[in-house]
Amino acid sequence: MDPFKRSNRQNWDERADIHALDRTGFYAVDAFLAGADTLYPIEKAEIVEVAGLKLAHFQCHIGIDTLCLARRGAVATGIDFSPRAIAQARALAGRAGLTADFVEGEVYDAPALIGDDFDIVFTSWGTITWLDDMTAWAEAIAGVLKPGGRLYFADTHPTAMQHEEIGGALRVHYDWRSAKERPERFAAPTTYTGDETPLVAFNTFEWMRGISDVIGALLKAGLSLDWLHEHEELPYRLFPMMIPAGGRMFKLPPGVPRMPLAFSLQATRTR
Repeated sequence: MDPFKRSNRQNWDERADIHALDRTGFYAVDAFLAGADTLYPIEKAEIVEVAGLKLAHFQCHIGIDTLCLARRGAVATGIDFSPRAIAQARALAGRAGLTADFVEGEVYDAPALIGDDFDIVFTSWGTITWLDDMTAWAEAIAGVLKPGGRLYFADTHPTAMQHEEIGGALRVHYDWRSAKERPERFAAPTTYTGDETPLVAFNTFEWMRGISDVIGALLKAGLSLDWLHEHEELPYRLFPMMIPAGGRMFKLPPGVPRMPLAFSLQATRTR
């Protein structure tokens, strides 16, 4: 494993254990265990009916979204590169009394690890920034989908990812695209949920990319784009200035120029 991925996996192993405790309520674990559907409003509005369908959740983390989809009737399989995340996902499934498979591994290896006859691939929020190869990602999606199968994807908008809040204003700070060998390095002392537990493995590496990188890779892999949406809300505070928008979402405050903060799409495997 290369040093970028090794550092990222160590970081996500730590985060998985912290997130499963959910001391700040960011993941709404208690509400989920009480029966709530904790998918965010964007997914709830856009995801197709999944009951009875075979669904693969790429980069499933602690599995709460996987299990929400299983509760909706999907035959769900989650895959994640963090062994601690997979362990926590299995534990959460047991606590919730829900059935789903959880597999440890790189999403690039998904066809070999979980098979090639899925109706849906689901992946959302903070996923592709951790991947160094969009072509391999798209090929893995196509590889697990049967012909006519669909991808649902939602994530932070690349335009927003270029910005940082500096001196109370948003400024373009990052290049819009990262070379595979030169990701952006970050050193956050704690995780994004507000839990103050210090991280030991706090160095992480992320790759910036454009919407064309995502869509181009999917088209090349044999998927066709059904629709593309842009949104002005996110399920986390990308910038400290962001304010609650309801539904566990956040938006920019009044007086700040509007920009797309998230995007989502559906694509269908056509060959």
